[in-house]
Amino acid sequence: MEEAIRKAEVLIEALPYIKEFHRKIMVIKYGGSILGDDKIRKAVLEDIVFLSYMGLCPVLVHGGGPNISERMKSEGLKTEFINGMRVTDEKTLAIVEEELVSLNQMIVSEIQELGGKAVGFSGRDKSVILAHKKLEGSLDLGLVGEVEEIETKPILSQTRDYTICVICPMGRGKDAKAYNINADDAAARVASSLQAEKLVVLTNVKGIMRSMADVSSFLSTLTIDEARGLIKEAVVQEGMIPKVKACIAALEGGVRKTHMIDARISHGLLLEIFTKEGVGTEIVK
Repeated sequence: MEEAIRKAEVLIEALPYIKEFHRKIMVIKYGGSILGDDKIRKAVLEDIVFLSYMGLCPVLVHGGGPNISERMKSEGLKTEFINGMRVTDEKTLAIVEEELVSLNQMIVSEIQELGGKAVGFSGRDKSVILAHKKLEGSLDLGLVGEVEEIETKPILSQTRDYTICVICPMGRGKDAKAYNINADDAAARVASSLQAEKLVVLTNVKGIMRSMADVSSFLSTLTIDEARGLIKEAVVQEGMIPKVKACIAALEGGVRKTHMIDARISHGLLLEIFTKEGVGTEIVK
């Protein structure tokens, strides 16, 4: 009986958040580094299906970097990165598209197996991301794109029916070319274009800490200025930089709140959204 009462109390604690976020769009960015773990992926997708059944409108933007790198390695192709971005020629782009489309289809299928409704926006033909060639000073990144616009109508028409939209970071240009887009950038633009309530970035670390060696240095809340300061001080480094910058861009684009959470925490997504304490780092205006 006590256990049953405790479960009921948890549900009641979530009620104000369920009411507040009813019909609100939540954009979730799911990175490639944790996409390959079957157990973690199933738990994350279960949480996303739960959000949908609770009346929220989750939109998932996924990456796929490790899958792409592994595929290129198996085909004897060299992977080159400039400022964290994969240099993309025609041959690399073909692999990027194949891997992202395959991941997208897998995620859609697994959401449906969990009882959710899902639709994929993947590849150059179904992309909702309009893009142009990204210029990085005098460096040529090849077919790497920068988001120009997000076509929101197809996404909104699906979310009205509580269908989970699964978006892969490939753009199409007015020049009829396909472009490889950074998944963090894509998620930020999707979130701001949809005026989402939240952008949640799933990672493989607890959140932001002043010192990775000191667990007690964990930061649960940051402002935009504080987050920028941590990048400047090199507290935020390497792969976390584009994620923090994506959160800042989303906030400046009109998203109300952003979160960075560890996808390895059991039901971390639900704990972050439906409890007062949360489990990750939130970045707010």
